[in-house]
Amino acid sequence: MSRFGAAILAPLGPRLSAEERSFFARENPFGFILFARNVETQDQLLALSAELRDSVGRDAPIFIDQEGGRVQRLRAPLATDWDAPLDFAAHYGDAAREAMYLRYRITAAELRACGIDGNCAPMLDVARPETHRFLKNRCYGSDLPRVLDLGRSVAKAHLDGGVLPVMKHMPGHGLAQLDSHLDLPRIEASATTLMETDFAAFRPFSDLPLGMTAHLVFTEFDDKPATISPRMIRMIREEIGFGGLLMTDDISMEALSGSVAERGAASIAAGCDVVLHCNGRMDEMAPLMDAIGEMDGEAYVRAVAALTARQTPPEVDIAALKAKLDALSPERAG
Repeated sequence: MSRFGAAILAPLGPRLSAEERSFFARENPFGFILFARNVETQDQLLALSAELRDSVGRDAPIFIDQEGGRVQRLRAPLATDWDAPLDFAAHYGDAAREAMYLRYRITAAELRACGIDGNCAPMLDVARPETHRFLKNRCYGSDLPRVLDLGRSVAKAHLDGGVLPVMKHMPGHGLAQLDSHLDLPRIEASATTLMETDFAAFRPFSDLPLGMTAHLVFTEFDDKPATISPRMIRMIREEIGFGGLLMTDDISMEALSGSVAERGAASIAAGCDVVLHCNGRMDEMAPLMDAIGEMDGEAYVRAVAALTARQTPPEVDIAALKAKLDALSPERAG
């Protein structure tokens, strides 16, 4: 097996251009990620997924952000439109664990039907009253036990459904009061608070195959954003104990300074395994790949292990799963 380029890249539109096909064939990125701009119909998505895999000559993973709520790239009729996770879990109350499993098992089946086999979930950030609105209702709960309980259901649903889960945002985004797509959040909480709550949310999931970093500064530990901080990456590996493939959050987000290529090189130097680049711009992707090159050593071993965790699931009846979910609703119970 040839070495993977140390990136997950995105096409610009619903079909590959000749330039993209040639570029992906040359750079052999580890995988790809899709967005709403890439989505038209199920047949089109299946064709695009096949084109992407054909360009690199292998069954490359194809990721998406399908959390539900406003972060949901596939919409009806391609996929179920869900409430935001925090609202959904609150609605189901004591039945939330089973409800979240069913929701994301349905999601996994819908993704695979479109050729997609990776999802950027579970999101294990712990919501607080001050959590920025871009993140808050994407969380599963506001206390650690709730997040751990529901997060495990979400991860299991993906794995059972043949979709690679990507837990995020390591080592914890719940205290951010700025949107890292636009600004760099600075977290000034004590080491004790972070260790006992935010970082602790990820420790029980250290066995998952993939994780994503957060673009924010933890002032107790470093003045660099976690994605490009060797100290924070060591904490993810040693304090949290995460042994899977570690990708950056989107490297083109404005929380980070410097060129995209410089950001990508800094993240690899800090200890990330793979750089996530999402906007599909060739003028950014080409210098990025020149700067980061191929995976090697432990990063390559972790990449192969992540691919091995991707299994072909048994067929499921989505309508039957939805009926089970509907039966859990408090309105039905009443």
